[in-house]
Amino acid sequence: MSDVAPVSDDALDPIEQLALVYADRQARQAWEALLLLQHRLEDAARPGREPLMIQLRLSWWRDRLSEPAGRWPKGEPLLARMAVWEAEAAALIDVINGWEAKVVGEDGGTTLVEAQVAAFEALGRLVGENDPEAVRTTAEQLVNPAGRHPSLPRLTRKMRPLSVLAAHAVRSGGAGAARPLFNFGALLRIGLLGR
Repeated sequence: MSDVAPVSDDALDPIEQLALVYADRQARQAWEALLLLQHRLEDAARPGREPLMIQLRLSWWRDRLSEPAGRWPKGEPLLARMAVWEAEAAALIDVINGWEAKVVGEDGGTTLVEAQVAAFEALGRLVGENDPEAVRTTAEQLVNPAGRHPSLPRLTRKMRPLSVLAAHAVRSGGAGAARPLFNFGALLRIGLLGR
């Protein structure tokens, strides 16, 4: 898909790294870019930072993603990865706005949750996933693991990392949280078989 260097092992958490193993090769760069951006935005909006500093950091990303990829600064490695997202940049801008609403506004994170689900739907469109409803259902399980969820729908290899991440999120907050080997085995099964 691109000549962009692979993500370093410490940039993503171990579950994200495991999830990416199951991504279709053509979809992997779009997946890496989304996960890395989510980490960057979460860091920009971390508790303890002055609201003005948070807004400035988020504004920088919003401004970059509002421009054509050809105009992005070359010195930011994550932007090089984001080029694959140019057609769906509006979904990423909504995630940025969601972080701002959560940290600086008073919506309690509702806008962010909706934007994160929409970003996974946009990722599905980018990589050619043909079941948007399954993507939405699985993304909702990922961003709201405490809610009541149906069983995971089967996603193609292009979106299989979403199944792994959602299953981990639901299991981490539930009764199975104290059974790490069982949970790891379940994640491997989901990665291989899709459910």
